Amino acid sequence: MEGRGKRGPETPARRRFWGQAKGNMADSREVMNIRQASQYLGVSPDTLYKYVGEQKIPAFKLGNRWRFKKSKLDQWMEEKSSQMEMGTKHKPKAATKAAGSQ
Repeated sequence: MEGRGKRGPETPARRRFWGQAKGNMADSREVMNIRQASQYLGVSPDTLYKYVGEQKIPAFKLGNRWRFKKSKLDQWMEEKSSQMEMGTKHKPKAATKAAGSQ
């Protein structure tokens, strides 16, 4: 039974495959469950369920479980971040106008 359990001869293609497989496992998964997504976003699972119920966050159901694509969450966070930045940029101007009109 010699050779049993071996992957076979080491080749550049095998090294690339196994290197990619290890790298993909170390990275955040592209599709996450509620627990993984809540950890990634830094919120509780209950808060995430609330956001999903209010359709505030991109999610989809696979069977009866909610799933989240990392790329969609990243895009959503970027949009929210941009909205916050835009909101803070406009507040001082509004405050200045209000102070000037009194």
